[in-house]
Parts: sequence; structure tokens; C-alpha cells
Amino acid sequence: MWLFAARLYAGDMLNVSIVIPAWNEAERIADCLLNATRQTVMPHEVIVVDNKSTDNTVQVVEEFMRKHPEAPIRLLHQNEEQGLIPTRNFGLNAATGDVLGRFDADCMIKPDWVEVVSGIFTEDPEAMGATGPVMYYDMPSRHFGLKGDNSLRKRIYKADDGQPLLFGSNMALRASAWHAIADEVCRDKSDVMHEDIDISLHLIGKGLKTVYSPRMIAAMSARRMDTSLSSFLNYMRRFKNTFNAHPQHWRKHKPEILFTAMYPAMHLFYPVWQKVLNTADINPAEAAWINEQMELAEKEGRELFDETSTDEVYDKKHEE
Repeated sequence: MWLFAARLYAGDMLNVSIVIPAWNEAERIADCLLNATRQTVMPHEVIVVDNKSTDNTVQVVEEFMRKHPEAPIRLLHQNEEQGLIPTRNFGLNAATGDVLGRFDADCMIKPDWVEVVSGIFTEDPEAMGATGPVMYYDMPSRHFGLKGDNSLRKRIYKADDGQPLLFGSNMALRASAWHAIADEVCRDKSDVMHEDIDISLHLIGKGLKTVYSPRMIAAMSARRMDTSLSSFLNYMRRFKNTFNAHPQHWRKHKPEILFTAMYPAMHLFYPVWQKVLNTADINPAEAAWINEQMELAEKEGRELFDETSTDEVYDKKHEE
């Protein structure tokens, strides 16, 4: 049984598909799906695209689907090519919603994420891409970190005349916008670019509007900080590589400079904090939005109780 029931869409609200590319994500995919379906508004569909996983990612997803048959989850397989971009494209092309949400398999969206995303595109017909801040659920002071990430992204994560760049761990596209750029986005065979920034620049290049919303919140792992310095620096170079591949676009700020400055302290602290979580037997992904989920569950419970009580009074009255 669900922790709470999802509210029905208002008749004029756009529906939202969610696409989750997955490669060897058995550790986090169940938590991700739980967050994707514990929503104030149920998504139109949640598409998991497995990309030749060698662990039991597929089995975990299938088991989740068996336990929650009412959840609108689809499991697809992209076996032709290894890589995030072809897997992402496969899922976005298969989605049938008005709006296509996309995030990673280790991401945990806030319980109102679908509702917020639907509202963004419903209220602003010109919005073609949307993004928001993230909270790092496996680090301390999560909500303080969320404020910092929000400040960073809305101020410096931009291109050209200040249009927001989409962030792959927390982004959505209007379906029509995706289909307008689907055949043009870079395939990046050498795997040296940021695929989310590439999508952003293709949208901006067509004069399509991207927007940033502080209310569109997701949570993600800070595990990138646990990689080696050389690996991290290679990842940071993807910013420059992506803009070099799109010389008609420009940027005023370079987020990679700030991220690189943060790396030494984060790299040292991350494994220490993971030991703290393990010692306390805490699953940080599961706990990411637990307070918000409990508040929502209590609200739904009260509403259900009130409805039941009203029905009982009505039945008794008519029995008399």
C-alpha cells in the first residue's frame, strides 16, 4: 500500500513523464522509484531505461513493480549502445507525457516535484525547459546545502543572455521542445561533454526558453566528490568542452572554478560522513524527504478519516 494517495490532476494541468536512465544502480533505484511515485500528484509514467546493467538493477525494478502494481512504472531496455546519452534519448523518445522529467537513478525528488513541474509548464506556455536546485542527501546540513546550491545555480549557472542551464539531476522538458532538438543534440561519442548543458544550448539555440524554479527541488548523492582528483578534474573540463562544441554560445561565469575549490574539503569529508551514516545504520536516500513524506501522509490520513466519517454519518442518517 502507498504511504499516501496521490491527488488527481486538475483538468487543465499538463501531465509529466519521468525518465530515469540506469546502469548498475541496484543500490539506489528502489529509493528513487519510491520518491518518484510518492508524490502529491502522480506522474503520468515513470520510465526506467536499463542500459545493459551487470548488477541486479533490472531485478530490483521488477520487484518494485510487483510490489506496487498501481504505480505507473515502465521498464525499458536500451541494449544497442552503452552510454548515458543514447539511453537518455531512448527514454525521452519513448515517453508519452506533455512534459518529460529527467534525473539520475540516485536522485530523490521532493514529494511535490511532479506538481511543481506540471505547474511551471502549465502556467508559462513559453517555458520549454526547467530546472531547479538540489540537496545533497548523503552530506550533513542538507537544507543549508540546498540554500547554497540554489544561490549558485540561479546566479551563475547560465549561458548567453542569462538563460538558465538545465541540470541533469533535476530537469524537465516540454515534450514538443525535446522532439524539436532530439535529432540535433550531440551524441558525444568520446564522452567529454556535459549532456545536460548540451541540451540546454540546443534549446537556447532555437530560441526556446529555459526557466529556473527554486521550488523544483531534487536530492542527489555527493559521491562525485569521492572520485580521484584526476577524475574530478576531467569531469570539470566537460564544462569547457561543451561550450567549445557550441562556439556560438557564451557564458559569463564558470561554475567549475567554484566546484574545484570545494573539492579538497569535500573529498576528505565525504567518506568520513559515510562511515557515520553506516554506523548509525541510516539510509540517507531513504531519509532524504522523510519529514515531508510523513507530513503528507498525515494530511492524506486526516482527509481519508474525514471522508470516512462523513460517509458513516450519511449512511446512518439514511438508515434511520
